[in-house]
Amino acid sequence: MPRTADHEARRRQIGLAVCELISEHGLDAVTVARTAAAAGISVGLVQHYFRTKDAMLLHAFTQVSAHIRERIERHVRDGVEHRRPIADVLAEALIELVPLDETRRTEFRVARAFAGRALDSPELARVDAETARALREDAARAVHNGKECGEVEPEADPWAAAVRLTAVTEGLAVQVYRDPDVSAELTVAIVRDELAAVFTGECRQYKTDRIVS
Repeated sequence: MPRTADHEARRRQIGLAVCELISEHGLDAVTVARTAAAAGISVGLVQHYFRTKDAMLLHAFTQVSAHIRERIERHVRDGVEHRRPIADVLAEALIELVPLDETRRTEFRVARAFAGRALDSPELARVDAETARALREDAARAVHNGKECGEVEPEADPWAAAVRLTAVTEGLAVQVYRDPDVSAELTVAIVRDELAAVFTGECRQYKTDRIVS
């Protein structure tokens, strides 16, 4: 009997094939037959794991979201380990959502295809909304932590700041995808400018470190 790991590997293989098709040919190219061909497996095996196009798309979107989450968590771990300002870590996390390289362009196309399909699918719409809200909650938590350590003013509203920051980032992602003249340098500068309007102070921990040293 196949091991669970074999099933997961097969599902990842199919998810990657879906991402490849969307990236190169768009959502309309995603069919069971084409996905099977791209994955190098049989149509029957694809149908064993995913009965519908929406099921394949949901899996591909979940897979892409997990990869983005892994990269963001690495930034957070690095920030904690090296005691970096929250604003710097949040800047790196937000920029992971902008299609500044081929990997992120593929992820962006998959996310856009998923969002478009979600307009007519309540199940996909729920996942799309939950994913977006989770991002805002992460940003709001970072702002709240900034208030705790002194990087953010006490009267700042973390949720409002998070909505603003994620909205700017999502808008930048669209601009970068559409226009190659929107450079990485400009993108980073805009994100940091937006963060500077929220993270106006300095962490008390860093001030104490300087006094002690």
